[in-house]
Amino acid sequence: MKITPQHFSQQVNKTPAPEEKAKPNAADNIPTERNTVNAKVDVSRQRMLSWFARVGISPSMLSPDPKKQKHAIERRKQILETQKASNLQAVLNIALNVTINEQTTENLDPDWFFAFSTMAEVIYSPPMQELWGKIFAVEVARPGSFSLRTLQLLKTLTHRDAKIFSKAVSVASKRNNDPVPQILVGFHRRKGLFSFLKRPVPEHVNLASIGLSYPDLLSLQEMKLIYASEIESGEYTEGQKVSLRCVNDTIDLTCQTSGVALVYYKFTPVGSELYTLVGKSPNEPYLAALKTVLGEVFSIT
Repeated sequence: MKITPQHFSQQVNKTPAPEEKAKPNAADNIPTERNTVNAKVDVSRQRMLSWFARVGISPSMLSPDPKKQKHAIERRKQILETQKASNLQAVLNIALNVTINEQTTENLDPDWFFAFSTMAEVIYSPPMQELWGKIFAVEVARPGSFSLRTLQLLKTLTHRDAKIFSKAVSVASKRNNDPVPQILVGFHRRKGLFSFLKRPVPEHVNLASIGLSYPDLLSLQEMKLIYASEIESGEYTEGQKVSLRCVNDTIDLTCQTSGVALVYYKFTPVGSELYTLVGKSPNEPYLAALKTVLGEVFSIT
């Protein structure tokens, strides 16, 4: 049989498939990485310009024209002097609103005042200005309360440093009317012959767990606000009592065994002076942890 073209079935004309719609480009809806980087650069640039403007500096402030250059420099001096006067005014306004009950008739040392004003005029942070205002109010009421050495140190502190110191103050206590505050961290017990038979006890409070980290302690030591190493008290005998005042709480301890010494960080003289100015709020987790640790060797009431 001869095969002819008639034996082939007719081809079916298929409807052409519709063209696929073009997928949207992700770059059309999402900012490119370059745009994001540029936006961040613009924000940083504006911040830089804003900060330098506060000290009278701009990228094009100095003109080749000597007269315009002199005018720009004089304007910068005026901005700086105005800010210094504003800082001192803020400190004064704060001091005027501080109430001091006990006052003496002794006059303020002029050398102290002019040294104070020279340092206070470059304090720009409102929280630190509040601290300087309180210092001035107390010094006027009781001259000799704050040394120039304390002011020199305080001048170098930032708001962040002050916050760390406030955390230390919230866990500080005074023992038996001792004027120097301390951060009590636990106890040390003289090892006895059979001490290895007893279960281990947590002899130290974990300060990091209550908000005062080891880096915070190092910062306080570097700022000369607390001494650099732990200090041990003398050993207590069985039945000996000691009283602690921590912010608003009084803790009475009675030693249950001999050979026990309290371990603490002691505030320096500068730290002790600043301690009187910082607002104090109790740190309840610290008090609970301290009582748990000391309860191993002391009766607590």
